[in-house]
Amino acid sequence: MIIVALVPAFNEAKRIAATVSAISKIQGVNTIVVIDDGSVDSTSDIAMNAGATVIRMPTNCGKGQALNAAWKLYQADIYLVLDADLQESASRAADLLQPLLHHEADMVIAHFAASQVRRKGEKMGFGVAKNLARWGIFRLTGYVAHSPLSGQRALRAEVLGSCGGFAEGFGVEVDLTIEAVRNGFRIVEVDLPMTHRATGWSIAGFGHRGKQLLEVTKVLWQAWRRKQR
Repeated sequence: MIIVALVPAFNEAKRIAATVSAISKIQGVNTIVVIDDGSVDSTSDIAMNAGATVIRMPTNCGKGQALNAAWKLYQADIYLVLDADLQESASRAADLLQPLLHHEADMVIAHFAASQVRRKGEKMGFGVAKNLARWGIFRLTGYVAHSPLSGQRALRAEVLGSCGGFAEGFGVEVDLTIEAVRNGFRIVEVDLPMTHRATGWSIAGFGHRGKQLLEVTKVLWQAWRRKQR
């Protein structure tokens, strides 16, 4: 059983070492691949020094394209997809693997409440993209996703193969869920006490949420078009 952890990262020099170190403690993970998506800080060097294999994208291509670059290079039975800013809480991703190893699911998604996501002094976003994603997934597949935008997932290689890889941009998670349900794969969501850096109420934060909303809308539209064919 080959398990490869895929960690897309953009300017995560402050957090990537702790994240890689935590993932390395997960039993069964053979390789940790950090995909540096055009960072302008020392993310790559720090990740490499922490023990990860690093792929450096020439420019900032987006989460989906970064993940595809690693997926095409590293074959595995199970892929563990994790955000770069989880730090020590990334070790809890071990619980995502158990339903797969016990043949109880084909894709496992981490669900953590807003109170767990926040770090001290940080505010969460408005949830517009999340609510749209949840509504769209249900309308297209009938599946009720509690954490439709969660980037913390473990999935069998067959799931990615049926999807043709990862969708581009911030629509990665929504597309994965829709295609997994449509192809008859079993999805399980697991409550985990994981934490990551929340998007603040800054200009950059609003820009991030706006881009995410557009990408989710795009993915849902494309999925609806595929359904009509």
